[in-house]
Amino acid sequence: MRRQLLAFAAASALAVGTAGAQTLTMGVIAGPESVDPHYTATGTHSESLKHVFDTLTHSGDRLQVEPGLAESWRILDPTTWEFRLRQGVKFHDGSDMTAEDVASSIRRMQTLSGPNPTRVYVRRVREVRVVDPHTLHVITDGPAPTLPSDFIRVFVTSARATAGLTPENSNEAFNSGRATIGTGPYRFVSWTPREQFVVERNDAWWGPRQPWQRHVRREIANPAARVAQLRTGQVDMIVRVPAADVPTLERDRSLSVIKAETVYVFNLALDQRETTPQVTARDGSRLATNPYRDPRVREAIDLAIDRRALAEVAMEGLGTPQSQMVTPGIFGFNPTITIPTPNVNRARQLLAEAGFPNGFRMVLNFTNNRLPGDAGVGTAMTQMLARIGLEVQAAGQPAAVIFPARARGELSNIMAGWGTLTGEANYYYSANAHTNDPAKNLGAFNWSGFSNPEIDRLIQAANVELDDKKREELLQRVGALFTAERAVIPLAAVGSAWAMRRDRVTLRVGRSDEETYAMDVAPATR
Repeated sequence: MRRQLLAFAAASALAVGTAGAQTLTMGVIAGPESVDPHYTATGTHSESLKHVFDTLTHSGDRLQVEPGLAESWRILDPTTWEFRLRQGVKFHDGSDMTAEDVASSIRRMQTLSGPNPTRVYVRRVREVRVVDPHTLHVITDGPAPTLPSDFIRVFVTSARATAGLTPENSNEAFNSGRATIGTGPYRFVSWTPREQFVVERNDAWWGPRQPWQRHVRREIANPAARVAQLRTGQVDMIVRVPAADVPTLERDRSLSVIKAETVYVFNLALDQRETTPQVTARDGSRLATNPYRDPRVREAIDLAIDRRALAEVAMEGLGTPQSQMVTPGIFGFNPTITIPTPNVNRARQLLAEAGFPNGFRMVLNFTNNRLPGDAGVGTAMTQMLARIGLEVQAAGQPAAVIFPARARGELSNIMAGWGTLTGEANYYYSANAHTNDPAKNLGAFNWSGFSNPEIDRLIQAANVELDDKKREELLQRVGALFTAERAVIPLAAVGSAWAMRRDRVTLRVGRSDEETYAMDVAPATR
């Protein structure tokens, strides 16, 4: 991918000619939640800040691990990785990037917490040792075969700029620009929350020269408004085109459209705690137990869901029915797990057997602005669950609202998307399927209280298994067991589309993680 990027950059430079002061204006569904790259692991946060901050390793178009600020890496012994850093890399303030900055960044990620904590990417790190200015030894808590994959989200910040920052004042320091000193292809200019994120080209970047002098990421959460601004020329391109608009935009000769399958999977996660706040009897009275803890209730909900209808109707053709939380092509995908066939009658029977012949009342929480089709999927599921006798209140909310509420334990369920961004199933399972265990740095996103000792054992074994074949078999067994538990019910994989003004820009590739960078966009040739 790095060679492709270099070739693309060279072609871009020829296309621009002397018009190097161009601005790329992109309509995005959401932007960063802070300018601190370590604040949250949310995808829209990461893709914005990758313009300003480089990562230790890089994720290629199909999530393959490639060199980033680390040129190479190797295993010295079962618990020691050596990373060799690029030489001559400069921060935006002109200072040298060294191993001390990388070590400081990793340690910082281990201590910060946010709505989706980034410490999941450094959970295996026990110690970081600086060998020399361009060599780092990372000591892990056991054999850590996926460490280079985990490090695709290790954003490197300046140790000097972040010195003395606390969790309480970090956001202010970054949002003001005082600590926003990276090594990336663009320099931070400004951020207006829920409006736009603006960067300018860093001519001293170690990578290929970028064709855009300025890049503006304009937040346009409303899909119709995004399309309208593209058509009127207010933006050069848009991401996450609504599926219903794809055929129309494809027929517009002034536009071009790119489509791609992604690694994001819509799923319904169900609270497994003894009591849960958003479920009651039909008359509103409190239930003696949390219905979601009964496997018969979870199976009934699973059987109520028509995944093909979600993919073809609610997602308007930009989805694929999914039976597990990782998509085909991800290391650890289990091809033997089949997609359930909806069965309303059996679902009603299971509810009756569980003691709920008349169903119960529940709130269905879902994101409505994060991924293409999430609002439609949430609304459709409300209707599907009603067919088996449940009284469902639809509660679609922006991701910036719903994720913190989940972290605070205020939700009984959530329908949202998860992408296995490192290319290996262990990324998802270790963070979501394992019992929440801070001492082991496992289960960081397991908010529901789900726990299965056998799944925990298999995940821990996969965490330290260096033999790829054995690790894959362990992850496939985890997938089979976790799917059978139905604490998290996979629904559909998300497809995505990008649209752009044909006379202005060209997108090199639609990435499977949906992240869209100015670095992958060139001025259109004329």
